[in-house]
Amino acid sequence: EGVPRISILGRPNAGKSSFLNALLGKDRSIVTDIAGTTRDAINTRYKLFGKDFILTDTAGIRKKAKVKEDIEFYSVLRAIQSLQDSDVCIVMIDAERGFEAQDMNIITLADKYKKGIMIMVNKWDLIEDKDSKTADKFRKDIQEKLGNPLSYIPIIFTSVTEKQRIFQAIELAIEVNTNRTRRITTSELNDAMLAEIEHYPPPALKGKHIKIKYVTQLPTRTPSFAFFCNLPQYIKEPYERFLTNKLRSHFDFRGVPIKIYFRQK
Repeated sequence: EGVPRISILGRPNAGKSSFLNALLGKDRSIVTDIAGTTRDAINTRYKLFGKDFILTDTAGIRKKAKVKEDIEFYSVLRAIQSLQDSDVCIVMIDAERGFEAQDMNIITLADKYKKGIMIMVNKWDLIEDKDSKTADKFRKDIQEKLGNPLSYIPIIFTSVTEKQRIFQAIELAIEVNTNRTRRITTSELNDAMLAEIEHYPPPALKGKHIKIKYVTQLPTRTPSFAFFCNLPQYIKEPYERFLTNKLRSHFDFRGVPIKIYFRQK
C-alpha cells in the first residue's frame, strides 16, 4: 500500500523482460528471441538510488485475432489486469517495427483508466544511418498518431541491450507518478486559470454569457478539476480542451491524463 506500481507493457518481443533484468542486474525474467516467453505478470520490489516502487513485467499484448492458445489468452488478461492495478504504464515500442495500432490500443486503454503513461522506444541501437534528426522525426511521427488528446505523453529512446538511458526511463516513470499525485492549491489555480479565462472567456451560446467564477482540484486519485460557473451545460468540448491545455502550460502534468468537470455555481 502506498508504494507506486509501474507496469511494463507492449507487444511481444519489444524487450520488456530484458529491461527488467537490466534494471535489477540479474535475470528475473526469461529472455529469448521467441515472442511470448513471458506468460505471467511478474512483480518485483525495486529499492535503488533512494527509489522504492514495484515493477511489473507483463506478457506481450497482441491483437485478439492472433491469440491462438488459451495460455496466451490468460497471459494477456493478466497483462491488462496489471495495467489496471498500476500507477504508471511504461509502453514499450520496438524501434524497428515502429508505432503500430496495437501500441495505440494499449495507450488508449491506459488513458481510459487514467494511468500515468510514458512511451519507451527500445532497440534504438538497431536503427541504422541515424543522424541528429532521426529521433525527432520518429517522435513527431508518434505524436501525430497519438493526436492532440494524448499529446501529454512523454517519449524516451533507449537501448536495453546497450544499457542506454534505461535509468533515465525509470526516472521519467517516477516523475510521471509524481505528476499524477500533484496537488495544486486553490489560490494558485484561481490566480493562473481565472486570468486565462478572462483573456479568453467561453463563447456565448443562445445569447447567454457563461461566467466561470472559481476553480478547485478535486480530492481524486488522479488530477481532476471542477470549474464552477452559471451555465455549465453550455460549455463545449473545444473550450474544455483550451482549459486542459492551459492547466498543462501552468502546472507540470506531463504523462498524466486530466479530467475537467463543470459545475453549477
